[in-house]
Amino acid sequence: MKTGGILACVLLALSAPVQGGGRLVATGGVTQIEGAAGGGLSPWALIAGTGTSREIGTTAFVTHLDISDFRLTAAGVGVGIYDRLELSFARQRLGLGTTVPGAAIEQDVFGIKVRLAGDAIYDQDRWLPQIAIGAQYKRNRDFAAVPATLGARRDSDTDLYASATKFYIDGPLGRSLLLNLTVRGTRANQMGLLGFGGDLGDRIKAQFEGSAAWMLRDNLALGAEYRQKPSNLSVFPEDDYRDVFLAWWPNKQLSFTIAHAWLGTVADKAGQRASYLSVQLAY
Repeated sequence: MKTGGILACVLLALSAPVQGGGRLVATGGVTQIEGAAGGGLSPWALIAGTGTSREIGTTAFVTHLDISDFRLTAAGVGVGIYDRLELSFARQRLGLGTTVPGAAIEQDVFGIKVRLAGDAIYDQDRWLPQIAIGAQYKRNRDFAAVPATLGARRDSDTDLYASATKFYIDGPLGRSLLLNLTVRGTRANQMGLLGFGGDLGDRIKAQFEGSAAWMLRDNLALGAEYRQKPSNLSVFPEDDYRDVFLAWWPNKQLSFTIAHAWLGTVADKAGQRASYLSVQLAY
């Protein structure tokens, strides 16, 4: 999938007479760090934008993580087609701080997601969650500069995942509760920013990701996420990610997410924590 193709879809969506807007506030989630609709760390089965089954929705996002010894910025766009198909593109940039002064690693992530069954919001009388499968093709733009020297085997690869999302309108204390489980097949090091595979393994491994979000109000969510990760490089062992977040939708088109994330060891620095801010526009 080429960047130009995704951007063309975005332009088509913006000009289409079936432009999104029919779904309820917050029902597309926010944008995950790799460009998919979901939480900050993990994709959900929800489809990007505010479009219904007869509309095309779009999103644009910018996310910044101020990590203890690094800086990570991601930005991108997404298209939700008839609340069934999602296409996305994100570019990530990791500033390497004191590890490699003045250097940075960039990565492109091309995503696709298909809703297979269920409706997370409206199927309240059914146990079945909304289920989607997706893929994220990742291309490290600076593989030779750092990842290859660490022992990474590949400069690009594809993560495959399946997500199940359920929204309980009558949750704790009468407020809505969202639960999500994602299973990802991956061999990415630090999401691919340090390449793919390594001396400890070059096989795709199943990793689990979980999210929970409690709606304090109809437009304000408090949540937490956990993301399991492989550890393929003996030189830099890798830890799982976790965060707590607060997401606010002042209106249907705009959302702000703040979070605190625990990232563990990143490159040669242990105990990395991050403050997180993400802004999303959705139509």
